[in-house]
Amino acid sequence: MRKLILTLCGSVVLTLATTVRQVLIPIECEQTGYYLVVDNDGTVFQKYFGSRLSTPASLLPNDPQKTNKNTDAEAYSAFGNGNTNETALRLIHSDGNMTTLLLYDSHRVLPSQDANIVVTEVVLKDPAYPLQVTLFYTAYQKENILTCRSVIRNDETGSVRLDGLASGYLVLPPGEFFLTHFYGAWSAEMQMKEDKLSQGIKVIDSKKGVRTTQSENPSFIISVSHPAEENCGEAIIGTVAWSGNYKLSFEVDNLNRLHILGGRNDFLSDYPLDPGATFSSPELILAYSDCGTGEASRNLHRWARKYGIQDGTMPRPVVLNSWEGAYFSFDEQTILKMIDDAASMGVELFVLDDGWFGEKYPRNNDKAGLGDWQVNRKKLPGGLKTLIDHAHARGLGFGLWVEPEMVNPKSELAEKHPDWIVGTPNREPILMRNQLLLDLSNPAVQEFVYNTVSGVLRENPGIAYIKWDANRHVENFGSAYLPADRQSHFWIDYIRGLYGVYERLSEEFPDVIFQACSSGGGRADYGALKYHHEFWGSDNTDAYSRIFINWGFSQIFPSMAIGSHVSFSPNHQTKNVSSIKFRFDVAMSQRLGVELQPKLLTPEELEWTRRGIETYKRIRDVVQLGDLYRLISPYDDTDRASMMYVSEDQSKAVLFAYSLRYHYREDYPHVRLQGLDPDKQYRVTELMPAPKPGKTDSTRPAIQCEGETFSGDFLMKYGIKILIRNAGESAVLELTEI
Repeated sequence: MRKLILTLCGSVVLTLATTVRQVLIPIECEQTGYYLVVDNDGTVFQKYFGSRLSTPASLLPNDPQKTNKNTDAEAYSAFGNGNTNETALRLIHSDGNMTTLLLYDSHRVLPSQDANIVVTEVVLKDPAYPLQVTLFYTAYQKENILTCRSVIRNDETGSVRLDGLASGYLVLPPGEFFLTHFYGAWSAEMQMKEDKLSQGIKVIDSKKGVRTTQSENPSFIISVSHPAEENCGEAIIGTVAWSGNYKLSFEVDNLNRLHILGGRNDFLSDYPLDPGATFSSPELILAYSDCGTGEASRNLHRWARKYGIQDGTMPRPVVLNSWEGAYFSFDEQTILKMIDDAASMGVELFVLDDGWFGEKYPRNNDKAGLGDWQVNRKKLPGGLKTLIDHAHARGLGFGLWVEPEMVNPKSELAEKHPDWIVGTPNREPILMRNQLLLDLSNPAVQEFVYNTVSGVLRENPGIAYIKWDANRHVENFGSAYLPADRQSHFWIDYIRGLYGVYERLSEEFPDVIFQACSSGGGRADYGALKYHHEFWGSDNTDAYSRIFINWGFSQIFPSMAIGSHVSFSPNHQTKNVSSIKFRFDVAMSQRLGVELQPKLLTPEELEWTRRGIETYKRIRDVVQLGDLYRLISPYDDTDRASMMYVSEDQSKAVLFAYSLRYHYREDYPHVRLQGLDPDKQYRVTELMPAPKPGKTDSTRPAIQCEGETFSGDFLMKYGIKILIRNAGESAVLELTEI
């Protein structure tokens, strides 16, 4: 028995006596299960997350009178119910009460038009206040992905101040836990670091407001009992689908349990909820595997291609982006010649980067013109149409760079609408890349940004690709649009406004490819990717650096979503020198592009570029749509790296291998393959073998078994010896079922 004390109209108290029957709430995929249990007191506990149970009813305790409040964790913890750990919900009621009690009200499975998607709704209510929290768990059956989000509704007579609403809350039973997280600023994004968690709280968060994934990413890997391994052990991969401030919290309590909280960051973001108002969290996406991180990544990639990114079953084109080839210094003839050269190399889409706009304040550098989206007729007298028509005549698509959320102080937009600019009252503006941020919490600014991009696309219907950049974060905090008592809404309303623009554009222009670019990898998150086809991994195009950057991204994102380009040597960012073969072999392991001025290539480099693009088209479907198997990590002590992609039907595979330093007096490694059908026979072919030093008419093969056939069983158990030893040497092998 329990007593429910309900406060009605702030004064009338009604006492009820009721009994809650124990309830099991199963949330299951084909191989993964998450199980909630409602005890006789109405508390909802999370009992298990892991491999799907064949008899989940066994989780119900034999004695329904017994509670496990000291050892079991609530499904969604609220501050004030005896919780001393970090809680999923924190708020202040309209009467000033800072505590909340969430008890079971109901649950149901929602109707779905996709049999692969099962959505379970769990409703929790506070017995003393008319306040409701609804938890939504979405189970993707075949992909074994679970997403969770929460929605709060205030039916009190006064406003409730919401201080924190996590997307998901997961508690793991006592054990040892190892956390892999991702870090790195501009040009070194998505570096990986693993730490053993100890008692206390480790927090990974962002307070940048915009381009929030550039320095840290809202993703993590938890390995249980031992450091993460690719092919064995329990692993949980999680990521928050949100492009604004986020927070991940990992707390090992006094019982050695691990509490995981993920969602929006509550930093300076308290959100008053008026009577009748609701507030929703973004999704926390979870992948579980008892066979290591590799399987968890593959499940997440399969989910992403089907549900997480735009057109995830459509292979991405090979692009040439003009930035490192021209920067701001170009005219119409420069671009027309680059288009001609791109077509001759086999490129499929040309992208004109920054510098094409501005009339009163021409965009000839990064100090002026941003916000004035008129074609610079001095540079491009024929406008964009001349370039588009020329590209189409050469068989290429045409793409364009925009940065519509930003503004230079030296621009017509800044002169006309200073109230649209994010700024701190009584403080000097802080410039970053000579620019300021537009206030997308303001509907008028949202309309401007939408009209900017849609206007360009309507006036130039031949544009097939938009590279959407954002080159600063929030430092001049403050909105002229929001009232003084609602300034804390900015962090959330900005991203909601941005998503609203994204959604309108993706619906109106379904055939346009959108790339999320934000000073490199500043928007590598599934909140943005819901509206984009890909993201720009990093402004660092150095092949050696990109092995590490792309390795980190590959834990969370499928290869087709990661833009990776071949650029000049010495590299413009790192000054590293590398062969064009090495640069192609690295970039081909993701979505291949080119970022250079073709006329500066030597005849040998130009020919290699043509061959590289042709080769990539041959293996593109396997690389972009196949399953990834990470074989040798660049983070290991071997200073080697290797990965492979396998087609869904296991009839084709592509292997990439890299040597990162000179391996003195070491034997060549036997690389054991994965993901093949052990009973199938595969012919092994090396693609684009390296030329012999000083020669262009003969090659130096990296394998001794060229053209030979082996069983999948042999290749996975014995492997292939890869004859690469020097720093910057690489090999790409194609395996084809015969």
